[in-house]
Amino acid sequence: MALPCRFSGKRLLHCVKFFRFCAEMKEILMPKNAALILAAGKGTRMHSDKPKVLQTLLGEPMLACVLEALRPVFAEDVWLVAGHRAEMVRAAFPEVPCVLQEQQLGTGHALMQALPALTKAGYTHLLIVNGDAPLLSEGLVRQFLAEAVGADLAFATIDLDSPGAYGRVVREGDDVRAIVEAKDYDPALYGPPTGEVNAGMYYCALDAVESLLPRLGNANKSGEYYITDLIGLAVAEKYDVQGVRCGRDDGLMGVNSPLELERMEETLRERRVHDLLAAGVIIHAAGSVRVGPLAHVEAGVEITGPCEIYGRSRILRGASIASHCVLRDSVVSSGARVHSFSHLEGAEVGEGALVGPYARLRPGAVLEAQSHVGNFVELKKTRLGQGAKANHLSYLGDAEIGAGSNIGAGTITCNYDGKNKHLTQIGRRAFIGSNTALVAPVSVGDEALVGAGSVITRDVPAGELGIAREKQKNLPRRKS
Repeated sequence: MALPCRFSGKRLLHCVKFFRFCAEMKEILMPKNAALILAAGKGTRMHSDKPKVLQTLLGEPMLACVLEALRPVFAEDVWLVAGHRAEMVRAAFPEVPCVLQEQQLGTGHALMQALPALTKAGYTHLLIVNGDAPLLSEGLVRQFLAEAVGADLAFATIDLDSPGAYGRVVREGDDVRAIVEAKDYDPALYGPPTGEVNAGMYYCALDAVESLLPRLGNANKSGEYYITDLIGLAVAEKYDVQGVRCGRDDGLMGVNSPLELERMEETLRERRVHDLLAAGVIIHAAGSVRVGPLAHVEAGVEITGPCEIYGRSRILRGASIASHCVLRDSVVSSGARVHSFSHLEGAEVGEGALVGPYARLRPGAVLEAQSHVGNFVELKKTRLGQGAKANHLSYLGDAEIGAGSNIGAGTITCNYDGKNKHLTQIGRRAFIGSNTALVAPVSVGDEALVGAGSVITRDVPAGELGIAREKQKNLPRRKS
């Protein structure tokens, strides 16, 4: 029973106004955060025409790895700055808002290009990361933000034994004074380097950045505008500047060459395998198993290497993947088994289904529960009903096959007439004899039978026998 309301109309109105006021104050006082990924660079040392951020690790562009770390924190408030081959970056990630940096004049210049759009969108604070840091994790992002809260300008630092080309952090005691690019660092001015370097991740209040950016110069050996120079400017203006020490965490390390890309990929592979083993996945020959950063593998799955699982594949509890298989953007359900040397792309394998060995499932292939696809069978945009079987040497494209049907060895659906694709429909519990060609569009009814060696060009009604072949003739054999 509903309780009686104890509020008068006037008191209720006051409460509504109070809560509205609280909501408005929260909107005013709480920062509106966004993330900006710097993805404009060419990556000269990669020796590739492809933008550096589109180079792949475990089947994914490194930019996808960065996005995966940011999205749980920022949701849809993640932006890109693209420059070199920007059209390729935009095509790969069309869902991400993108700002164009037509001339690549440095990281500070990239921020200049993005600032108007970000402020127009109403953001008050901004996380800036490099697009070539594929080991970046959600945990590291959250840890850095927790340390950076309240600062006008904060940046992450890491300690390296060999700092290389990374910008050097200059401190007086614990207080940050500046970041100096490696090629511009003068020990006579700044003292001996400590090994603490800029990690390329920043968190800033946009009103502070807006006041500092016009003063950013390019009087350096590269002739570029650096975000790092904002640190010295902010210190001089008495802004609250924080250098957040992240120790030796390699999640912020960038990729600059094919050798570094290979090493980073192997590090990522080892981490993925370790995490899966720790979560209860059984992995044999773990050193040869590759699981992409976007793939999901449940506890209780069994995998044998060498094996590759990429994209947004989902392998569910109780499934098994044998050696020498490659899966991309595919689902393998509980109890299903994928035998060796099978390739799956954009496919769905139902509960208890069997695949392979040497099977190929192309986009749109769906195997319902308990169905079988055997050796050297290829499916494309085809649904195999529950318990149906195609065990040998067949091509089934643009087809619907009913539950319990059996497809004989050497069967093909002739789905393409030179201009268009056509559908083949096979009913429930039908039997297609070996070496049959089904010329689409055509249908075979429930419990129909097609004789071996037939070329079927007309529908076969339910329960009937379809045969389309010449009568056998036996002629005398010629003697040589």
